[in-house]
Amino acid sequence: MEAVILLAGTSGMETYPEEAELEAEFYRTTTYDYVFALPCFKVSIRDLGAQFLPPLYSLVFIVGLLGNMVVIVILTKYRRLGIMTNIYLLNLAISDLLFLFTLPFWISYVALNKWVFGHFMCKFLSGLYYVGLYGEIFFIILLTIDRYLAIVHAVFALRARTVTFGVITSVITWGLAGLAALPEFIFHGTHEHFEEFVCGPVYPEEEEDHWKRFQALRMNIFGLALPLLLMVFCYTGIIKTLLRCPNKKKYKAIRLIFVIMVVFFIFWTPYNLVLLLSAFEVTLLNNCEQNKQLDMALQVTEVIAHTHCCVNPIIYAFVGERFRKYLRHFFHRNVAVHLSKYIPFLPSEKLERSSSISPSSGDPELSVVF
Repeated sequence: MEAVILLAGTSGMETYPEEAELEAEFYRTTTYDYVFALPCFKVSIRDLGAQFLPPLYSLVFIVGLLGNMVVIVILTKYRRLGIMTNIYLLNLAISDLLFLFTLPFWISYVALNKWVFGHFMCKFLSGLYYVGLYGEIFFIILLTIDRYLAIVHAVFALRARTVTFGVITSVITWGLAGLAALPEFIFHGTHEHFEEFVCGPVYPEEEEDHWKRFQALRMNIFGLALPLLLMVFCYTGIIKTLLRCPNKKKYKAIRLIFVIMVVFFIFWTPYNLVLLLSAFEVTLLNNCEQNKQLDMALQVTEVIAHTHCCVNPIIYAFVGERFRKYLRHFFHRNVAVHLSKYIPFLPSEKLERSSSISPSSGDPELSVVF
């Protein structure tokens, strides 16, 4: 969301000290010492963003909404929520939907170059954006720990991995995600800038740099360092266990969760690192050209990060064998059978036989719905 605020910021015109301070304050662009240097001519990315981001984010919204809704329907329809792992997968899909819910408002913000939804919605949507983001991070961590317990500490997992424990840890996780997003609920709001309203953070004037650095460090700790450390620890134990006792079923049980976590790092790590560099750019960067490049990098990496909310269902389709089976079963039973009444070349008898096949339950301790 930082790049969404950035879009309305710099123009290609000459920038003076007062204007630079205003634009840095309201649009979270990188700052530059204009008092002791020549004016910095920044290339405008506002018009470019207004042209390309709305259709791109609209596509992400549609694909992500359909994909995650299908995941939730399959999880609930086939009654696989009796397994703790699937409770976490359900919450992971819900966190993506929370994130997606805010996208149409940011699309409008970029397209109109002003905030038209009021102060409360600015504060609420900014907080919801981060609740969804941190919820996704924390549930990916829980899924990794769950796989670790199921394979490395199988006897303990038989007692601990219950539906009750899954529900309790999910509630606690949502509470932690809310706490992590609390600064956004507190500091974000609307402000008037050149007779237009913008939505963004307003930190205490004397502590603005401290809060920006806190935000960058928070994102990198929760979104990069903590998941990475847990991933290394958990999968080191899992690999050692599998080397001692090779088991094809256990390998398949960790494959999906491993891919989900690796893809998360691929999409979010560039943005986290650029955000960290942006927060400390006063001491690290000392010329206008580097600041312009940092502004562009922040926008590009955030676009990449935002597309991640529609990726998990695609991962399930390519990696999850059971997901494909359940999806075919659902399509045959709820879509194709009805279409066969109107489309003569669809073999209705075969579709009806296919729709009557119930998916198998599999190993209750190692299997997940996908």
